[in-house]
Amino acid sequence: MATSLPRLTDDRLAVLTQAYHDAVRAKRARSLTFIGITLGLMLLSGWVAQVDLPKLFANFGNFFSYFDRIMTFDSGAMVGRRVWTDPVEWFWGLKKWSLLLADTILIAYLGTALGATGAFLLCFSAAANLMPNPWLRNGVKRLLEFCRTVPEIVFALVFIIAFGLGPIPGVLAIAIHTMGALGKLFSEVVENIDMKPVEGSIATGASFSQTIRFAAMPQVLSNFASYTLLRFEINVRGASVMGFVGAGGIGQDLIEAIRKFYYADVSALLLLIILTVTVIDLGTERLRHALISREERP
Repeated sequence: MATSLPRLTDDRLAVLTQAYHDAVRAKRARSLTFIGITLGLMLLSGWVAQVDLPKLFANFGNFFSYFDRIMTFDSGAMVGRRVWTDPVEWFWGLKKWSLLLADTILIAYLGTALGATGAFLLCFSAAANLMPNPWLRNGVKRLLEFCRTVPEIVFALVFIIAFGLGPIPGVLAIAIHTMGALGKLFSEVVENIDMKPVEGSIATGASFSQTIRFAAMPQVLSNFASYTLLRFEINVRGASVMGFVGAGGIGQDLIEAIRKFYYADVSALLLLIILTVTVIDLGTERLRHALISREERP
């Protein structure tokens, strides 16, 4: 048996249609306002930073011409030819550069290990659900904020003054910055744990350290490991830059090649860094996915 749907009156339809159009206009006005404010802030930022658009566009081609130069031999019998036509000449310093790459990876590894250890020790005190003392909790949070706010390269420059050139300033700079970044991520993971095991541990008279050991840690270790691996990827790239200020690794040879206009060496070093970081990224990505899938498995 067929049934007919009730039909609204014309007056009611007009009211609803008008309300719909008003809502659409209000949404469009909000979007246009947001776009206008964003463009205005961009223009203000450009004016404050003294951005010269004519000069920018006039010299934009130099960006691509530089990459053209680093892909061309600039000395010897191969001058003027593309670097890939003679890989042996292109990677003449492969043995030396490989050792410097190994130094870079070790700097990143040690810095990540030290930073992750510090973050692990501090994150539970920064979690609101585990640390009832607001003074201690906020103090730890401010410390972590300071560690991750100051750029790594600034820490490296400070440690170079204290310890001299070499890998130690790079390790310490990466460790401090990593502790600040991972400390925040770790504390947020802790704040999202299931509190029932924690409450049960407290009810049995467990101490703070025992509550963390038996109630919190089993819920967060896989996420901690995943974030640490992700940070290691970032630190490998960061360790390459540390060499720019004399903190060890392949960055020292890269900045020297750039300053002395050894264009072919610049491209060779960049390619080695890119390949190394890519391999590490792929490896740590697989490990992180394995850890996440293991945690989600019932």
